[in-house]
This record gives sequence, structure tokens and C-alpha cells, in this order.
Amino acid sequence: MKKIISLAVLAAMFAGCTDLSTTTDTSGVNGYAADGFGEETLITTDESLNNTYLLAPAPKYYVGSAYKVEDVQYIPVEDLTYNQTGIAGIIPAELNGTKTSNGEVFDMNQMVATSKTLPLPTIARVTNLDNGQSVVVRVNNRGPFVNTRIMDLSPAAAQKIGMNGQTKVQVQVMANESVAVKNATIGATAPAQQPAVQPAPTQTVETTTVVTTTTAPDAAAPVAQTAGGDYSVQIAAFYAQDSADSLAARMAKYGNAVVVQEGDMYKVRIVNLDAAQARGVIDALRNNEGMAPGLLRNGRWVNADSI
Repeated sequence: MKKIISLAVLAAMFAGCTDLSTTTDTSGVNGYAADGFGEETLITTDESLNNTYLLAPAPKYYVGSAYKVEDVQYIPVEDLTYNQTGIAGIIPAELNGTKTSNGEVFDMNQMVATSKTLPLPTIARVTNLDNGQSVVVRVNNRGPFVNTRIMDLSPAAAQKIGMNGQTKVQVQVMANESVAVKNATIGATAPAQQPAVQPAPTQTVETTTVVTTTTAPDAAAPVAQTAGGDYSVQIAAFYAQDSADSLAARMAKYGNAVVVQEGDMYKVRIVNLDAAQARGVIDALRNNEGMAPGLLRNGRWVNADSI
């Protein structure tokens, strides 16, 4: 009799789990649920970290242009110093086999993740701040498309660090591995120069104040400074003004480098450029500095490759 009762209880427990796993909503932006993945069923895996997969070339190296989520502006940038804490969720298993933003195929059994701003692919270490467990992931897709989370992990990666739903995590880019996977993707024959410090901004606000203007560019500047123009090229954004001032001084060789304060962030921009000069600055920053700059026209974000 005891065995029969135990089996009945066990069956009821499995039935309850099945009901939960069918409630995940994936009707949001690009198939992502709009209210989190707290009920996502985790995929159990005993596979060890697969460095061959993590560092494999991607179909393309993708940074992308600025975009908005629920009226909050996000600007994808290369940032080898990225180290942030926030809430992470779990990518729905229903998305297994779908294409990611850089042309890969999402494999829920691999250690992969999404990010709103990091280049694709990027290698990062994610630590569950509730238990200290960490996992190395390949960031290969945009998302999550809600402002309450900074990252979503594959079910396998989430299971590896004990995530059962939305969890507070630390996300830290692994610089050497990220450069290696970038080089493998773009076919570089020599190690790429590390990009300058450029933490990714999380949102923009209406108040804008120019707080610092650097010295004029020197004679060897790739692009000459101008007195006027509709375009500005954004290089980076910081929470510390001294960091922004330091980078602006170094970037003065590319044009009229200023620091613009928006809310609590200090943004380094090359301003007063016409279309041809803006194109030259963008190309120079990409080729010489390994950066992924953004482009504004009359204060509005536009595609950096539209000119």
C-alpha cells in the first residue's frame, strides 16, 4: 500500500511540473516573453564547458545600431571592460533552432546568452550572485527586449549556475577570449588591438549639457576639425567624468572631441561634422581603435552606415 501511495504522489508532482512548463509566454518581441521566464523548464545537461564551440567563428561579427526598448535607448558598442550586475532570465526552450542576430542557430544545450549591447559573438563570465556559481557563455543574440533584465541565458547555462528563474547575476566580458572569437569571425590574421574603455550606456534622457571640450586636433589627425555640421559620432559613455575627459583628450586627433552629459552619464563625441567627415571618423575609429561608434544627426540616432 505504501508503494502505491508513493507512486500516486510522484505522478501528481510530475503533472504539476508539466502544467508549469506550458505557461511560458513567447509572444513578445522576437519571440521573447514580455514578463520574464520564471516558469521556464530547465534542460538538464552534464556537458562540460565546450571551448571549441565558444570560440568558433560566427557567420558574421555583429554590433548593430542604436535602438529602443520601451522608450529606453540602447547603443551596442565594443566594450572589453564590461562588468555589470543585474537580473538575468532564461531563454525559452521553444526558441531552440532559431536564428540569432549574428546568423548562428540557437542551441539551448550550449552555453550561450543574449545581450542588449555587447557585440556578437562576445565571451563573458556570468556569476549567480545568490550562490557564487559561474559559467562562461558565448553571447550570440540580442535581447532580452525588456528593461528589467540585462541578459538571458540558455537553459543549459542557467542550469549550470543553479538558476530556476530570474536571478541577480554579474556579467563580465572576458577580453582575450572575446578578441579571439572576433578575430576568428572576421578572419583577422593578427591579434586585434583592444578597444579603448567604453562601457555601454543603458539609456538616454532629455537633459543634455556639454561639460568638456578638448584641445584642437593635431596635424596628423585623420579627420580635420570643422566649424559646423549636422553629424556627431559617439565614441563611448561613462559614469565617471574623469574617464570621459581622459578619452576625449585622446580622441581629439579625430576632430572636435567633447564630453556631453546626459543624466548621470558622460558621453564622448566628435561633433560638428558633415557627412563625409563623419564617415571618415567612423572608419578611422573602427580601423585604428577597434571601436564601434554610434552616429547622430541633429541629435537623433541614425545608422552609422547610412552615410
